[in-house]
Order: sequence, then structure tokens, then C-alpha cells
Amino acid sequence: MDQQVQQERIIVENDDEIEIDLKDLFLEILSYWKWVAAALIMGAVIAYCISKFLMVPQYESTAQFYVLSKSTSITSLADIQTGTNLTNDYMVVVEGRPVLEQVIANLNLQETYASLKRKVTLNNPANSRILEITVRDENPSMAKAIADEIARVSVAFISQKMDQDAPSIIQKGYSDGEPVSPNILKNTAIGGILGMFLAVAVIVISYLFNDTIMNAEDVQKKLGLNVLGTLPLEEAEYDGEKKTKVNRTKKRKK
Repeated sequence: MDQQVQQERIIVENDDEIEIDLKDLFLEILSYWKWVAAALIMGAVIAYCISKFLMVPQYESTAQFYVLSKSTSITSLADIQTGTNLTNDYMVVVEGRPVLEQVIANLNLQETYASLKRKVTLNNPANSRILEITVRDENPSMAKAIADEIARVSVAFISQKMDQDAPSIIQKGYSDGEPVSPNILKNTAIGGILGMFLAVAVIVISYLFNDTIMNAEDVQKKLGLNVLGTLPLEEAEYDGEKKTKVNRTKKRKK
């Protein structure tokens, strides 16, 4: 019974010690709030400058075509499933090497199949037979031209090679002219947060590795020793000066 009570006391003491440590750490961070604020502002400014002046703006253009032609009627669940399967097949075809290499040749692009494929994103909105072809490029006009050409070449390829009715292009490449990347506001916020966390991390590491004894509490906490008494700083300085004067007097007598 006594052993159990002793263990509970140890647990309580450890919990109190952890709580005090966390409080001290929080106060340590709070004492450097000006540095944390400066790091936040500096991180935000650096991220803003990089996003605004160093990163190249990217533009997107999206074309759409309808998978089921007018000769295909949707009369049952099986027909809807057929349209969904065709959409999945067409997504593979659009990103395939024959289509994209034909687009490169038609537009005389300085691209490889792999580099052009990285610029193309395909999307099939839920519960629809519509396929969206989105192209990202530094030039908004070129993004539109590539999206339109991919749609045109894909429709022709599907009609000739897959023995299917040609899908209907329902929207040519469209872009509002605004860059989609970089997001300056988002990058600025992230830069500020990273700068703040970096400053806090430096403060925490400095606090954890600081073994300087500042007061009696530090003696008990860091060394595990009991303090028998303390001497006020003014009296200590006075005693030190007095001892120094006595030593000087003794030296002179000698």
C-alpha cells in the first residue's frame, strides 16, 4: 500500500515538473516574440518576392468533348455503363503517344512526348460522359492551341482507329487569362508560417541545450541539489569588494 502511494506521488511530481517545463518554455518563446514576428515577416516577404519575380506564371486552357455521339441512345443502365467505359478508354487514348506526338508535329512544338504529357490533365466530371482536356503552359495562347489540337486529333483518332462514332467537341480551349500558378497569396502565407516555425524551433533548441544556472530553482531542477540558502546580489557584491580591499591591504603590508 505504501509503495503504491509512493509511486503515485512520483507520478504527480513528474507531471508537475513537465508542466513547469512547458510553462517555462512558453515563457521563453514569448520573451522572444519580437524575433518570432520578425522571422514571420521576413519569411512572408521572401516567399512573396520569389513567387512574384522568380517563378514563371502558368496558364491553363480547357477543351471538352462529349463521349456519346448522337447515334447512341441512352435507354438503360447498360448504355450508361457503356458510356462510362468509353470515357475511361478515351482518357487513355488522349494521353497516348500517337495522339500527343501528332499534336507535336502539327503545331511544331519544341516538346517531347513526356514533357507534353506532363502539361496535360484529363478530367471526367462525376455522372457525365464529358471529357475535359486541360493544358498548362507559360503562354496562354499556346495552352489554348494545344488543348484545341489535342481534342481535334483525339476525335479523329477515335473515329479512325477505334471504329467508334467521333465524339463531339462541345467546347474549344478556354482560359480567363489569369495565371493559375503561382498562388502568390498562398505562398506568402506559407512562407510567413515557415519563418515563424523556424524561429520558434531555434528558440526551443536553444532553451533545451541551455545549462546555465540562473537561480535557486535551476540548481534544484538541473542538478538535483537542495539549496541551503541564498545571498542577495548586492550583499554578495559588497562582500566581494570588501574581501578585495582586505587582500590589497595585506599585500601592501607585506
